[in-house]
Amino acid sequence: MCPPREPFAVTLTRMQAWPSPLIRPLPGRGRPLRIFDTATSSVRPLDSAPTARLYVCGITPYDATHLGHAFTYLTYDLAQRVLRDAGHTVLYVQNATDVDDPLLERADRDGLDWRDLADREIELFREDMTALRMLPPDSYVGVVEAIPMIVEMVAELVDRGAAYHVDDDLYFSVAAAPAFGDISHLSRAEMLAICAERGGDPYRAGKKDPLDPLLWRAQRPGEPSWPSPFGPGRPGWHIECSAIARHHLGGVVDIQGGGTDLTFPHHECSAAHAEVATGTRPFARSYVHTAMVSLDGHKMSKSRGNLEFVSRLRRVGTDLAALRLALLDHRHTGGWEWTAGLLSDAVTRVERWRAAVALPAGPDATQVLAAVRERLADDLDAPGALAAVDAWADAALADAGAAGSGPTSSGPTGASPRGSGGAVGAGGEAPALVSRLVDTLLGVDLEPVRPRGS
Repeated sequence: MCPPREPFAVTLTRMQAWPSPLIRPLPGRGRPLRIFDTATSSVRPLDSAPTARLYVCGITPYDATHLGHAFTYLTYDLAQRVLRDAGHTVLYVQNATDVDDPLLERADRDGLDWRDLADREIELFREDMTALRMLPPDSYVGVVEAIPMIVEMVAELVDRGAAYHVDDDLYFSVAAAPAFGDISHLSRAEMLAICAERGGDPYRAGKKDPLDPLLWRAQRPGEPSWPSPFGPGRPGWHIECSAIARHHLGGVVDIQGGGTDLTFPHHECSAAHAEVATGTRPFARSYVHTAMVSLDGHKMSKSRGNLEFVSRLRRVGTDLAALRLALLDHRHTGGWEWTAGLLSDAVTRVERWRAAVALPAGPDATQVLAAVRERLADDLDAPGALAAVDAWADAALADAGAAGSGPTSSGPTGASPRGSGGAVGAGGEAPALVSRLVDTLLGVDLEPVRPRGS
């Protein structure tokens, strides 16, 4: 491990999210969101108050941002857009695990200070999220800055008799959480196998139950640590999200989100920590998980190295609207394989959409707005929403071809002049409304791509 730049301390800085794209309002109001909940294995209405609270697990910043990451965060970007369109205020929190074993191991391998590596990858992640027009969290919180709230929650678990020591490390007793297992519905044998694969230590001697997760790791030579009532050390993985979510969202979370690989043990353990510490259930009303993206026949993973990075695609001049469309053309609940052909197809699609919204007039857009709203509210059916826009674009281009017309000087959105008297969504107003709904609900900018430096 590289020597630290300075002594480890509790001095904390507030992490910044990325800038938000402009969200333009649409006529009318969207539909209530129905979404697949892992805990009940069913698509059901999101039972939320006027303010919807979302907590999404963020990256461990040592290798960002591959397309699996991008697809995951697109799910919760869409959820935010649907909820806002339906009239909700959205309070969204995302963390970054800016101190953890994988980060420290990568920094050691590359001869870097772990903080420099985390800062570099978090900045790259921000740039990628900005380029993909992802709505930012209201609070973007690093584990390092959250140490005080994490220590507070660990202390509560100690006071409730839900924690115990193995040597100098502190563990959580899953026996204290009667609902443990209700999210993932795995057998004990499955839990043990997955725990061993995903950062757990089920076979450590001295544990009361092999599934008991680490709460506080005592200081090791050369590793960062912070003072606490339990001795100097750093948090276990799962407790960080419990503490950050409670501090910034309070009460019950409406959506706990992340990739399917976080269902167990991470989300199961995070919920158990929060429920035992607060004495209330559930931690979240809905557990929404995004399926994995594959490359070359295997799930994209850092360990295998089969990754396609957003930053690389940006560097070679990829149309980011097309990249977003390529990601949108998949349901969040089904795994899929990335290929270059998907991006090529998306480029063709976005060019066709841009040609259609550049027309001086088009078919009634209120119907496509209703169709897109209906599809997205039904478990974020983005492919269905794309198909609805495809149908409108095909009809608009066919009508233009039959009439012998084409794009005019009315501008890239084809909006009719102010005071033209057209009904909203009809005739000359239709292309402008389609451009706006694609932007607002799908996050795809249909403004023409201009050469660099123009």
